[in-house]
Amino acid sequence: MYYPNIPAIKYEGRDTTNPLAFRWYNPDEVIGGKTMREQLKFALAYWHTMCAEGTDMFGVGTMDKSYGTTDPMQSAKNKAEAAFELMEKLSVDYFCFHDRDIAPEGATLTESNERLDEITDLIADLMKKTGKKCLWGTANCFNNPRYMHGAGTAPNADVFAYAAAQIKKAIELTVKLGGSGYVYWGGREGYETLLNTDMGRELDNMAYLLKITSEYGRKIGFTGDYYIEPKPKEPTKHQYDFDAATVCGFLNKYGLAKDFRLNIEANHATLAGHTFQHELNVARVNGAFGSIDANQGDMLLGWDTDQFPTNLYDTTLCMLEVIRAGGFTNGGLNFDAKTRRGSNTPEDIAHAFIAGMDSFAYGLRMAYKLIDDGRLDAFVANRYASYGDGIGKKITDKTATIEELEAYALAMGDVKNNISGRQEYLENILNAVMFQ
Repeated sequence: MYYPNIPAIKYEGRDTTNPLAFRWYNPDEVIGGKTMREQLKFALAYWHTMCAEGTDMFGVGTMDKSYGTTDPMQSAKNKAEAAFELMEKLSVDYFCFHDRDIAPEGATLTESNERLDEITDLIADLMKKTGKKCLWGTANCFNNPRYMHGAGTAPNADVFAYAAAQIKKAIELTVKLGGSGYVYWGGREGYETLLNTDMGRELDNMAYLLKITSEYGRKIGFTGDYYIEPKPKEPTKHQYDFDAATVCGFLNKYGLAKDFRLNIEANHATLAGHTFQHELNVARVNGAFGSIDANQGDMLLGWDTDQFPTNLYDTTLCMLEVIRAGGFTNGGLNFDAKTRRGSNTPEDIAHAFIAGMDSFAYGLRMAYKLIDDGRLDAFVANRYASYGDGIGKKITDKTATIEELEAYALAMGDVKNNISGRQEYLENILNAVMFQ
């Protein structure tokens, strides 16, 4: 047992004072026709929870993630056992992984692949024993020095080829573990200066890498979603997957939109100067909503802090977008989040997950309350009511000609539009429903 001081976390309701209990997340409670477990699909991020040691640019790790041994492969095996113990205790049903999270990289690609095969055999056995599932997999094509100038966008063709082979193997492993998604995170797919960059070539190459690897996945039986995860900066200054709108434009340009969706991360949204809700909305209205990396950033810091989510406005408005998108299909809520460097005990991990899971459970409950209340939806519908008949209906139906619109405008004379948007009124409704 790797977490002897963490019990199985149970739902005890909003009035509990037990710090190791859920106040809002009741896995089997039915809301909106589905259990909360089905609605939220919580996932453990292998890299942060099982691997991250609390290092930062100014200090070494504060947490022991060796799992009782100095042998890299034995540590990987113990880590897998620990991950499934933790998921069992936290009532987390899914996990997400990078290839280099689950097995140490070898001296060659062949050795790395052999290690991955051995560890995924163990993980597959653990999945059978526990019923836990793989939400999505991905390849770490950013950590090794070979990727210092990018992977699919590298100026060196040998690096491109290596990345393609690494991604091929990661997709194979995702299929092996029954993953319902595969994520492409840009990592270092961007640039620092245009003085040494052929942007057109890099974008073309990145699109080609996505095309050939995703097509390969379909050939070997992958039926899930492919995701792009937008991020504007960090580690590169200008990343090609800046935000949801940029990614949608890229996918449309290269004919990839039919096969790719977006994995939206809250902290990445704020780094791009957007709200979490905005990025989800952009993905939804473009038919590209897929999955979510659930975290939050510190608004006083300009980097990716990957904190566990506790902002109830963000979780409520997030789940409102998810519900409007029809809910998750292959995606879910992956906690791409880590405890703070000073929160360095196993118990802190439990507290972090409880906080994040309760925050999204509260958000789910409030999102349905807002829908049932109806005032927000009614206000928006009424605000655009002029598009329901007359010239507005013709605009909506795309039958109005420019000549017809001109004649209509000339006949009106002046147009006065002084109807209030009532933002403060709507924010007050939000508060009333959430905290009544």
